[in-house]
Amino acid sequence: MGKHQTQEFKLYICRLVIEEGRKMTELSYETGVALGTIRKWVAKHRQSTQTERKEEGMATPGDIEKKLRKAEKEVEDLKQENEILKKAMHVFVKSQS
Repeated sequence: MGKHQTQEFKLYICRLVIEEGRKMTELSYETGVALGTIRKWVAKHRQSTQTERKEEGMATPGDIEKKLRKAEKEVEDLKQENEILKKAMHVFVKSQS
């Protein structure tokens, strides 16, 4: 009888294959899970995600990169807004003097 894996682990492996482009053979070797099993997981995951886009679970490196880029953009936007507000404050202070 084979070893049972958690749903999170299966989802993580599927996302590595689908989103990160990792080879199933490499993941099979690295994790010790049979190649046929990984193929079944990925096929089932692709089928289930056709109707719903993403499920919550372990974040892949690609997900982390996307979140990081989004956060960096937000920080840059906030810095620009802050500079604009500082300049506006100086204009109002000068006009009151």
